[in-house]
Amino acid sequence: MMFIYLDICCFNRPFDDQSQLLIRIQTEAKLFIQESIRQGVYSLAWSAILDLENIANPDMERRDAIQAWRSLASVDVNTSPRVESLAEEFAAKGVQPMDALHVASAIEAGATWFLTTDRALMRKMKRESRVIVADPVDFIRTLQEANDEN
Repeated sequence: MMFIYLDICCFNRPFDDQSQLLIRIQTEAKLFIQESIRQGVYSLAWSAILDLENIANPDMERRDAIQAWRSLASVDVNTSPRVESLAEEFAAKGVQPMDALHVASAIEAGATWFLTTDRALMRKMKRESRVIVADPVDFIRTLQEANDEN
């Protein structure tokens, strides 16, 4: 089963201003991925970092909607010296500290894909071989192209 890690900006995408086309497309892709997780097509990886960022959200509706996904996660990664060490490696490459902790948690969880809508993070993690960092649209496109080739 393929493990997928969605960062907090990805989880928040449906709550963003949908008047922008890219945001609407990313939202639809993210909702499709979530439905696939519900159906057991993919497994969700969760982390203490998601909990930490989500609890800081002042919007209770958003916070509760995102927190509900924790119960569907197949793996839940706590912070550990290994996660912190990986995060320091990414931070040394210019990745923001919280983003670095998310990516490190995804790797620790064994996630194949790390989904985000943060373009700067995608650029900085382009060469990372332990997890594929992409936005939800590229994730769907990549898997569709792989299916088309088979």
